[in-house]
Formats: sequence, structure tokens, C-alpha cells
Amino acid sequence: MTEIKGIYAASLSILDKNLALNIEKTIDHAENLINAGCHGVAIFGSTGQSQLISVSEKIQLINELSKSQFNEKYIIGTGLNSLSETINLMKISISLNFKNFLIMPPAYYKYGDEDVLNYYSKIIEQIPECRIILYNFEKLCGYKFSKECVENLVKKFPKQIVGVKDSSYNLFEKLKIRNFSIFPGSEGKLLKGLKIGCSGIITATCNVTAPLARKVYDDFYNNKSQTVNEKLCSVREVFDKHNLISALHTFMSKKDKIFENILPTLSLLSEKDKKKLFEDLDKLDFNINNLKLD
Repeated sequence: MTEIKGIYAASLSILDKNLALNIEKTIDHAENLINAGCHGVAIFGSTGQSQLISVSEKIQLINELSKSQFNEKYIIGTGLNSLSETINLMKISISLNFKNFLIMPPAYYKYGDEDVLNYYSKIIEQIPECRIILYNFEKLCGYKFSKECVENLVKKFPKQIVGVKDSSYNLFEKLKIRNFSIFPGSEGKLLKGLKIGCSGIITATCNVTAPLARKVYDDFYNNKSQTVNEKLCSVREVFDKHNLISALHTFMSKKDKIFENILPTLSLLSEKDKKKLFEDLDKLDFNINNLKLD
């Protein structure tokens, strides 16, 4: 089975003025990211406001996404607490030939490793043909994967548990599993990760850093000197000073006002923070006008 590798953006979702999902523009943005250097795109991750978007809108987008010229390059996030809704959304995706999924354990309730094993077991029992990238982000769901839990899941389901997105950063330096994809959630850990055997990254800021991140990745595998990694990491550090979703929508809205639309309780940056964001990025000669995203 082919290992999933490369630079992946956790893609933004684009909304219309009534805060309904704009399916056409969301897919266009994802395709632009692939054209700009991403090996693929994760749809409906946390960056895509997945937890706030209705199941019906997700189904509509996935149906249209299946017609994309890059349909084999997408990872489908679920962003759902309900086990049955997660399984149903995955079944629809499978019927449209999407097999790679990014799945975080449910939020709100407290639980441990055995409960997480049971959760993914229930999914895989229903959808044995799926391939799941575990989403490790304690800040969002309240649970942090242990090294042992991931190893046990892979041992039990070697064909279905194929990778992890590590946004809690307690796994990417420790896990050593053959034919298993490991993706740190930050550009700042891309090069370090590649040096220790990680597969690439899945990140929010690849919505704007795709060309830089791809160059770091390609230069590493082509044994070339790293000429843009410092800038890539510095850009990520600027965005990390703010809520990532707010900062990305604020940044992209300078190019297209539609990015100003964002679902409550999320919001754009305040005028003070917006000014700081653009000032800091200007110091790095990183601005909306020199992005290669269309």
C-alpha cells in the first residue's frame, strides 16, 4: 500500500455572505494549493472550520470534489463528534472513491487510550476499506495520543491506520513504525521531521506557504542546500502569534473579500492584530501580492 507523503495544506473553507459554504470557491482554492506546490490537500480539517459546517454542506462539497482533476490528492476530514455521522460521511466519501481520512477523536468528554482504540475500531468495522490518518491535537479535542496507543492501533489495523498528523508534537520524534506516515503540523518542524524520517507536513499555513514548503521538501530529497527554510519557519512564527484561522482569513481577504466571511465563534483579527500581522510579514518580504496561489 502506498505511503502518503508530501506537503499537505489543511485547506480553508470559503463561505458566502450568508455564511453558507461556497462549494465552487472552496474547491478552486484547494486546486490552487495543489498547483502552487502541495502534494495534496486535507479538506474539512480544523482549519476548514469543519466542526462548524453542517453535514449536508460537507456532503454537497464531497460530491463536487469527486469531479476535481486532483480527486486522488485529497484527504477528507470529518470534524464530527457523532460516531454514526462520522461513519455515514465516510461511507459517502468511499462511494465517491475517497479512501484517505483525517480523523480526530471526539471532543468534550474525557477518555483514555482504551476508549480511543474502541472508537477507531467501531469505524473500521463499518468501513474496512478506509485509510485513516490519526489527528493528534490535544488543544482541540482534550485527548493526546500516546505512543503506545498509536502503536496498538497500527498493530490491530495495519491496513487502515496509516498515519498521524501530530499537532501536539509528542509523537513525531518518537514513533518508528514501518510504512506509516508521520506529519508534524507546522512548517517549523518540516525539515527536522524529514531528517528523522517523517513523511512531510499537514498544516494550516500551507494555505499561504505552499511554494516555500514544497521547495524545502524538494531540496531535501534532491540533496540541495536549503535556501528558504529560514523564511518558511519565520512566516509560520508570525502566524503563530495569532489564532491561525483568523490570521489566515484576514491575510487572504486582502486578495479576495470573500475570505472575510467566517463562522461564529471565529472572527477576523482585530485592526491592531491585523496591522501587526502585515507589518511582521512585510519584514520578511512575504505578502499577498507575491503568492503563487492562482
